[in-house]
Amino acid sequence: MDKKLKIYIALLVLMIVSIIVIDVNRPVPINWSPTYDTNDKIPFGLYVLDQELPTLLKDQKINKIATTPYEYFEPLYDYDSLVKNYKVKGTFLAIAEYAEMDDASVTELFYFAKHGNTIFLSMKSFPKAILDSLKIKYNADFEFKKKSYNWIANKKLGTEKYNIEEGLGNNYFSKIDTLQTTILGYQSGDSTRVNFIKVPYKSGNFILHTQPAAFTNFHLLKNDHAEYAEKVLSYLPKGDVFWYLKNQNGEKISDGPLRYLFSQPALRSGWLLFLIGMLVFMIFNAKRRQRVVPIVQPLSNTTIDFAKTIGNLYFQEGDHGNLIDKKIIYFLEKIRQDYLLDTSVLDDIFIKKLQAKSGKNSFDIQNLVYLINQHRKNNFTAIESDLIAINNAIEKIIN
Repeated sequence: MDKKLKIYIALLVLMIVSIIVIDVNRPVPINWSPTYDTNDKIPFGLYVLDQELPTLLKDQKINKIATTPYEYFEPLYDYDSLVKNYKVKGTFLAIAEYAEMDDASVTELFYFAKHGNTIFLSMKSFPKAILDSLKIKYNADFEFKKKSYNWIANKKLGTEKYNIEEGLGNNYFSKIDTLQTTILGYQSGDSTRVNFIKVPYKSGNFILHTQPAAFTNFHLLKNDHAEYAEKVLSYLPKGDVFWYLKNQNGEKISDGPLRYLFSQPALRSGWLLFLIGMLVFMIFNAKRRQRVVPIVQPLSNTTIDFAKTIGNLYFQEGDHGNLIDKKIIYFLEKIRQDYLLDTSVLDDIFIKKLQAKSGKNSFDIQNLVYLINQHRKNNFTAIESDLIAINNAIEKIIN
């Protein structure tokens, strides 16, 4: 390693260290991304809810689902004709910014509710199939100029209105089936809108809530907002809870060892600068010290040797029948490999299939099949003309 290269590396290391020192000493900006991740302690993460949910749902088992609802619930369905029911009972819980579910999972949720279970969804938009099936419409034109409040309709739970604004969605339920739907809560700004409902489906229920921000770290730790979240969750029936945590905001959050490094702008810049420097170093170093390219000997043509061996066998032994048998075996094996045809019986059906798959002349195929069958039937010794005839017939098919 020459002196100039050492200087370059030293300058690169010094630059990286300087960037890290500057980044450590500056205030860290608050990340307001709505991740709804139970591992995130940022304002719109669900770390606090994850810690407090066992207290809010006392004596209820909480199962965290890291797969799709279809992958999780489908194996738990008992297909016995006398049962046809789920082996588990409880509530499916999903709190997210948006609904990211495949069609098979949405269908599975309907099956789950049909068998006496509850689906609780708190998100700013819902799967279209759910809204259509429950005869629900929602709008996204909710506005508030000064204050926005959320509260529960049931006065037995209190009449307190909670000033929830940060992360508030502008969606609300604009049309519901009033004969079936129960209004559980409202939100108000420039006008009062429905944001929390319960809709029966078969033997179960769908509970839909449009303000998932109420369950985030920011609001659970702000003033008395945790009371609102507790009142909303009080509508979950007793029993097991299946908390859906897969790709809640439509993004795959990395769990890799470099996750923290890429979350810090200075560290990310330093890491990328290091990689670029190493790449430049390898490119220039490779030009100066290119290794010797070994000479690769070409492969020998074994086909010629094989042909010579067969020719010598024919010349020395003069066994035409044996050579015909080998030619037939080779031909039939190639037909099986290339066209996946059964060669145990060589009849008209075989001829039609081979002609359809190979596109060869039907007469040539018939002639070859006839020669093969005749050779197998005859008991007399084959002569040179027989070998030539069957060889030419085979060449027409496989070449």
